[in-house]
Amino acid sequence: MDIEFKVSKNPVNYKKALKMLEKRVNEVKKGGRELVWFLEHPTTYTAGIRYNKEEILDKSINVIRTNRGGKITLHNPGQKVVYFVIDLNRRKKNIRNLVRQIESIIIKFLTIYKIKSYTDKKNVGVWVNEKKIAAIGIRVSRWIAYHGFSINIDNNLNDYKKIIPCGLDNNKVTSLKNEGKKHFNINKNLKDIFIKNLPKI
Repeated sequence: MDIEFKVSKNPVNYKKALKMLEKRVNEVKKGGRELVWFLEHPTTYTAGIRYNKEEILDKSINVIRTNRGGKITLHNPGQKVVYFVIDLNRRKKNIRNLVRQIESIIIKFLTIYKIKSYTDKKNVGVWVNEKKIAAIGIRVSRWIAYHGFSINIDNNLNDYKKIIPCGLDNNKVTSLKNEGKKHFNINKNLKDIFIKNLPKI
């Protein structure tokens, strides 16, 4: 598999990242390399295609509209974002399978930190003790799947109080730090699990 694994050490501007992502989508459509990109964003609120204005509790914040699935969510320092551009023409043309495999990758990652997590049939993402720790938002264009997911590591959860994240009570979010975990090796752990599980997508 010809996949580029990219790691950005410094926070990446959301709009800049999105432009780079969309550029790679066009390249993959022409036979270019798939991508898995590990990064963080400065504090940024984004709205997916299913959001509504009532989910913005603090009207002073700037919310960036996107073409991904889902509602309003938050990206901020200490949250690991994993973007991907995956060509489902070369794999299974099955969006549900892709989402299930991404959820499985997140659950296996959390197991490394001895966190028991699970999925919810009614809500996409991964949960710990009835609180959401990872969000997933995917868009598909001509069977090229892109955008990705985020996992709360040691970010400021108070930033969620300005929105209703993913349509949920904003108290129902958690992080590895909030679950009492320390000493993270996020990029390596996630990359290793991705490599093992990509054949299932």
